[in-house]
Amino acid sequence: MRQVVFEYAEDRPIIFSSFQPDAAQLMRKLQSSYPVFFLTNGGPQIYTDMRRNSLDEAIKLCLEGGLQGIVSEVKAIFRNPGAIARIKESKLSLITYGQLNNVPEVVYMQHLMGVEGVIVDLVQEITEAVSDFINPPKDGEEESFFGEDGKMLVETKPQFSQHELSFLLMDLELPDVLDEMHVGQFAHKPKYINFSESLVWKLYT
Repeated sequence: MRQVVFEYAEDRPIIFSSFQPDAAQLMRKLQSSYPVFFLTNGGPQIYTDMRRNSLDEAIKLCLEGGLQGIVSEVKAIFRNPGAIARIKESKLSLITYGQLNNVPEVVYMQHLMGVEGVIVDLVQEITEAVSDFINPPKDGEEESFFGEDGKMLVETKPQFSQHELSFLLMDLELPDVLDEMHVGQFAHKPKYINFSESLVWKLYT
């Protein structure tokens, strides 16, 4: 696997990740060209390996093994938002995955909370929908999502209604919404959207 990546990756942004703590640490020892992230569901399922059971254990694992970041199931972040600050204080990057990331409001809320990237199925749809919150077009102006350099522009904060905020923070399961979206049919093509600290979004396809 490493040989294939080193031979064909060229200038593509690559990260290695694994749910298995030992596998993630081994990959970090075997190479230093690409960052290695630890995958975790953040706690709802209990494993015999304690390192897999919480975001705080994930932080400890990353620091001990020299890993560069954590990929967490999105609901774990909303259940434990204080973990975001602890992850950043530890100089680690944070990405999330999960079906909730196919809901634009959820993705943008994470951006405001400090999450650096999301793994989504619907890259174009989510990117365009979230951009409506960020920089809505004025009357008479043509809608534009990207600047001249091809990077998504971020200039304003969204105006969430109380209903939308309650929807995000109190009803994280969203069974009806997910059923209506039929998100399962897109599960075979996950992509990664990265948020840079300069509030310019880069789309990695």
